[in-house]
Amino acid sequence: MRILVCVKRVPAPGARINVTADGQTVDAAHLGFTTSPHEECAVEEAVQLTEAHGGEVTVMTLGPAAAEEQLRYAASVGAHHFVLIPIDDVDWDPQRTATALAEAISAVEETDGAFDLILFGNESADAGGFQVGVRVANHLDRPIVNGIKGIEVPADGAGDVVSARREIDGGFEVYNVPMPAVLGVKEGINLPRYPTMKGRLASKKAVVDTNERTVEAGGQVRLRLHRPEEQISETIILGTGPEAASAVVDLLEELGVLA
Repeated sequence: MRILVCVKRVPAPGARINVTADGQTVDAAHLGFTTSPHEECAVEEAVQLTEAHGGEVTVMTLGPAAAEEQLRYAASVGAHHFVLIPIDDVDWDPQRTATALAEAISAVEETDGAFDLILFGNESADAGGFQVGVRVANHLDRPIVNGIKGIEVPADGAGDVVSARREIDGGFEVYNVPMPAVLGVKEGINLPRYPTMKGRLASKKAVVDTNERTVEAGGQVRLRLHRPEEQISETIILGTGPEAASAVVDLLEELGVLA
């Protein structure tokens, strides 16, 4: 099987996210970065499929030069080929991103043949737009199903249909999708492995191909990023033991719980 996974470089979870003064971008001065969690699971799923059925995994990202770090992480957990679409901006709008990815995918396929599967994260951890994977599938004229929590391919890996499972209330929906296909993977489909020391060393030698793309901006325009005000909660100890009873009654009356 030939599987492509598209990933995105995003701020590491748990960090304090600040916005630049103009409200247009995230202030990355003191941030760490990682692969978007849904896409980390997509890389793991692709590696597991090729380990079971044979084949190769290609990982592609659109981002700054520093996004090569995320490609090398993918190399450390078993991916084989890597493509960086470099951009100078911090981020592109979904339409522009999807067009660039679709063009780069087509260029790779013209040289090496079509991918059986293209995996995206269900949505990115930063923008959460749910658009890029759908737009790429539309560009490539391929079927897509999002929200995937399970993927099965023919035992020999050479069939023409992939079975994709999506979780719903009380069970699962199962889609039999003709390949080549695009799937949006959700976190929880698997437990991503940790890179071994051997994998980390090998990732330093991985060859990252650069695929330059010139694409016009799409119709969507970012107005500003808004960081909600922090809500600070305060805990007051009313007392301990029987001595606290009167304070509790007073508080309940204040809240209007007691008539």
